[in-house]
Amino acid sequence: MLARYWVPAAVAALHLTASNVAAAQDLNQAPDTMAARVEACTPCHGNKGEGTNDVYFPRLAGKPSGYLYNQLLAFRNGRRKYPPMNYLLEFLPDPYLQAMADYFAEQRPPLPPPGATDASQQTLQHGQSLVTRGDPVRQIPACGSCHGPALTGMEPGIPGLLGLRPNYISAQLGGWRYGTRTAKSPDCMQMVAARLTEEDVTAVAAYLATRPAPVNSAPAPKGTYVLPFACGSEPD
Repeated sequence: MLARYWVPAAVAALHLTASNVAAAQDLNQAPDTMAARVEACTPCHGNKGEGTNDVYFPRLAGKPSGYLYNQLLAFRNGRRKYPPMNYLLEFLPDPYLQAMADYFAEQRPPLPPPGATDASQQTLQHGQSLVTRGDPVRQIPACGSCHGPALTGMEPGIPGLLGLRPNYISAQLGGWRYGTRTAKSPDCMQMVAARLTEEDVTAVAAYLATRPAPVNSAPAPKGTYVLPFACGSEPD
């Protein structure tokens, strides 16, 4: 007789225990959001992609989604070579990379204030000249002709140049000059960087790092201005 009532009671107890365990697991489990999924990115790029104190890891927040997606593809496919990034992205599918790019593109932490510089006035003036006017004699377009008058980039594939440290900018320009960083053909940045001297790179990097944040740091909408030449990373 007792067994008749014991079995249902035991089943009910097991059900409650299982429910409690499941509830406890839910409480201990991080929410499945993109913010949670990209936590592996935050030690190098900051909680919102705003960057960190490491001068060689760039800000991601607010850059055009198309640009970020192209970079993620480049790291996953080995066109850009940096082993930690290549390893992290090796098995991630295209839609996942697009979702990561969309997430960081939507973040809007403020740009950092310009850092102190030890560059000379002559160097800064040279950098300003190249960024704002280019050098027609050497067929070097102004940085602003592609990255925008406010240097905030343009949707969908051209990044802004503000909020980056001179060491990072110098390293990227060097990568294009020496072919260790490439983009879709026609690789316009490779063509431009190949015409720069070491002094040009130092001057451009130093000047860009002194630029204050504009009122609106968002990339310009697609088609806001016409690029000086075809660029594979900015589709028609």
